[in-house]
Amino acid sequence: MSRPLADGARTGSTRVRAADDVDLEHLETWVSARRGVEGFVEPRTAVSEVTLLLVAHDGEWTRRRVPAVEWAHKFCNKHQIPSYDAAVVGIPQRMRDFNSRRKREQQARRDGLGSSGSPS
Repeated sequence: MSRPLADGARTGSTRVRAADDVDLEHLETWVSARRGVEGFVEPRTAVSEVTLLLVAHDGEWTRRRVPAVEWAHKFCNKHQIPSYDAAVVGIPQRMRDFNSRRKREQQARRDGLGSSGSPS
């Protein structure tokens, strides 16, 4: 399997942008600011490089590209958080619940606005 492009400039290909320092810094910052975090390592697909999905105790989550599956598990070990292969265990229910809550809240905010853009 070929490696992803470093700059992601090529189009019409299944080669995708590799993880960069911004992705890795985001994961470091995110995990240090939350509690009850678990890591779910997602394998490379035709449209995405290996990703690490981090899910906090309340279902809040973030996903970023990472250099490799091994890197993702080492990252989790370094931060003393459990890591799982997402292809085997799936994603946690608390993440789906979090997404549903966010969607309901956004819909309620939209429904609360009149045609003028101010609350009715």
